[in-house]
Amino acid sequence: MTPPAAASAAAIRTDEQTTDPAAASAAAADAQAPAPSGLPGNGDDDPDERTAADEPAAPGRTHPASSPTGARFTRPGGMFSSLRVRNYRYYFAGQVVSNTGTWMQRIAQDWLVLSLTGSPLAVGITTAMQFLPMLLLGLFGGVLADRMPKRRLLIHTQGAMGLLAAGLAVLTVGGVVTPYYVYAFALLLGLVTVVDNPARQAFVAEMVGPKDLANAVSLNAANFQTARLIGPAVAGLLIAAVGSGWAFAVNALSFAAVIGGLLAMRESELRPTEPIAREKGQLREGLRYVKERPELLWPMVLAGFIGTFGFNFPTLLSGFAYDTFKVGAGQYGLLNTAMAVGSLAGALFAARRGAPRLRRLVGAALAFGTLEVVAAFAPDYWTFALLLMLVGVFGLSFNTSVNSSLQLATDPEMRGRVMGLLVLVFTGGTPIGAPIVGWVTASYGPRLGLLACGLVSALAAAAVGLVLARSADLRVRVDLHPGRGGRVVAFVPRTASRSKSELATAC
Repeated sequence: MTPPAAASAAAIRTDEQTTDPAAASAAAADAQAPAPSGLPGNGDDDPDERTAADEPAAPGRTHPASSPTGARFTRPGGMFSSLRVRNYRYYFAGQVVSNTGTWMQRIAQDWLVLSLTGSPLAVGITTAMQFLPMLLLGLFGGVLADRMPKRRLLIHTQGAMGLLAAGLAVLTVGGVVTPYYVYAFALLLGLVTVVDNPARQAFVAEMVGPKDLANAVSLNAANFQTARLIGPAVAGLLIAAVGSGWAFAVNALSFAAVIGGLLAMRESELRPTEPIAREKGQLREGLRYVKERPELLWPMVLAGFIGTFGFNFPTLLSGFAYDTFKVGAGQYGLLNTAMAVGSLAGALFAARRGAPRLRRLVGAALAFGTLEVVAAFAPDYWTFALLLMLVGVFGLSFNTSVNSSLQLATDPEMRGRVMGLLVLVFTGGTPIGAPIVGWVTASYGPRLGLLACGLVSALAAAAVGLVLARSADLRVRVDLHPGRGGRVVAFVPRTASRSKSELATAC
């Protein structure tokens, strides 16, 4: 839509032969007046914030905001800027309730299986059943997310999750539940998640647009980590008081908050992506799309390494608690709390900043892996807990950075498939990495296990950083006297090649 001031200016330019000096003067005054912004109903309530599209382009260059990659460079509008968007507020509020219920079900499910079987292996099987569909079908979930209206799809997937939680609650409260029932429900939940996860990730952009996307992704992560602090505690009290079945029942009810928020949204304020028609080869098209774009491919590769090897804390933390520091269940829980607090801090820190460049993404991954290496040599329990908080900060920073940078670098009609691939490589690698890390930890101790995870993560970050710099034709510049606003170490173009300017800008 053309702003009113621009329309007035266009009228002056095109109507050169006007004979009314007063009208011309009024039109000129209108043209010089600032265009109104932040109009009600357009989802943009921040008239003072300027994006990259508002900045003048450098001579001889295409404006970076004209491409999906360039759209990422938006200035931050405050830690909670995306909450100014009405639709996102409804979504966020529903997620507060639902995420708390989800964490309650996770704790209750693990405790139920352990109480039924007495075997930690059975708990591992339950987890594998829930994540296996993502490993096998994650890409197909992304295709479905691109083929269907995302809001409508999420109403159905969230409803299905609520029904599954209700079914497990009925079986458990009725006293007829068996481990095989739990395995079956975990598998069904994983199948629904295959579609729900990429659709939910891609739907954020339809609610807030590119300007606030990075902030919304960070606030979603903060929301999840807050629930991680509250949900297990509430679940523990509920399990002790009335049993696991009622924790499942509370989770089933929590989905009503998400569905209610989705139904209450104003469709006129959404930025829906036109669903793609069903055709053959759309899965291969998504893979080819990522392969041909370095700014998508290499962050995806890095996410695969970090997700498969870096995020194996359930196995590692239990080993440190029981074997290395020889502490009880309460102090083991405190290690998980330290990780959650650090992750929450990392999410809020990311929310204060603008959409990430690739160098920040790589830097967060490098810091994450390096801190894991340092934590492997922690001399005592409290030092280890403090280092875990820092690991959580940079782990969540990487998580939110890779999510928002890939979404902003992707054309809208491909976003579901790209996010499906991200979920696949980031979480689908768990059934592969967890047994490897578990074997190393069991054979050589948790310190060596964490050291190996940190080294893999740090080396992968360094390698991807070098590949991206080479692909963008960048070199490292060291300036010991950078001046005001300058940097001691910076990446600068090696040549003036235009063909790599977009990737160089993204870095």
